[in-house]
Amino acid sequence: MSNKYDDILHLPRFISKNRKHMSNYDRAAQFAPFAALTGYGEMVHETARLTDSKIELSEDKIEELNLKLTLLQESLSSSPIATITYFEPDEKKEGGSYKKESMTIIKIDAFSQTITTTSKVIPIKQIIEIESE
Repeated sequence: MSNKYDDILHLPRFISKNRKHMSNYDRAAQFAPFAALTGYGEMVHETARLTDSKIELSEDKIEELNLKLTLLQESLSSSPIATITYFEPDEKKEGGSYKKESMTIIKIDAFSQTITTTSKVIPIKQIIEIESE
């Protein structure tokens, strides 16, 4: 059986005298994926990330929180532990998320309207719930 290319099938491979042989690494780089839209995936992920809106508290709930803060202020000498639910604003988008953590209360500052704990400082306006013994 005779094929169309039998005359060139067993010839040696051509090697150029003018150009250097390309390495396998450089050859593979030609076929590597091209990221034309650098950062696009991160932007889509950020846009799809959901945030919560801040809850506006009723007057009764605000009074309840003020009473709990007063009780905590009176017991600061015993380093009270409280579970605080607070709103943490998102740094990149409108809204944020709610966190619920148990913390040791160190200081309640009425002037700056903050609660200082062993791990963070929380603005009182961001708190929606305080649970303590």
